[in-house]
Amino acid sequence: MLSAAQLRAARALAGLDQKQLAERSGLSVPTIQRMEASDGVIRGNVDSLMKIVTALDQAGVELISDDAVSTGGGRGVRLRTSVRLTQGGPAR
Repeated sequence: MLSAAQLRAARALAGLDQKQLAERSGLSVPTIQRMEASDGVIRGNVDSLMKIVTALDQAGVELISDDAVSTGGGRGVRLRTSVRLTQGGPAR
């Protein structure tokens, strides 16, 4: 499950704008905008959600679920330690 706040934070952490995330995920910009404007957990097509998760994972972003081990607790995002940051986001 992915929340709208997580999606916005993950995209910012990866240094991607909505257009870049749309291109990387194969979705449209309006789809990304609708997902980010959702209230709470994003509801939608499972295939579209998986495309977003895959694109963020390839950009080096880990999504942290409510039940995942995290010292701060709750949902969140973080960069994997093996990802090198470059201008405009993580290296591909």
